[in-house]
Amino acid sequence: MECKLEVWKLSHQLALDVYQVSKSFPSSEKFGLTNQLRRSASSVPTNIIEGQGRQYKKEFVQFLYIAKGSLEEANYQLFLAKDLNYISNEKYKELSEICIRIKMMLYKLIKSLK
Repeated sequence: MECKLEVWKLSHQLALDVYQVSKSFPSSEKFGLTNQLRRSASSVPTNIIEGQGRQYKKEFVQFLYIAKGSLEEANYQLFLAKDLNYISNEKYKELSEICIRIKMMLYKLIKSLK
């Protein structure tokens, strides 16, 4: 399965990156931050593709807003992981910049659908 939207492609890559980087988190975080971060990051492309499959634009927009919220959650959890020294400042900056790009793309897509 693949979606043609660039925002979906980038958010899918973010989810893959989050899964990769969170492999090195402490085992004590398996059911904590690791799980939360993975769920919020994977929720972004999930909501985009689910919204795209809906019948009405208004529904699609609602799912895009949910994706945006999940993106903000993932970005904070990455910040927390950085402050807990689970990821480097450089890796946080790289992933956070991707989050910002996705956020701008979601904003533009929402605006185009309204």
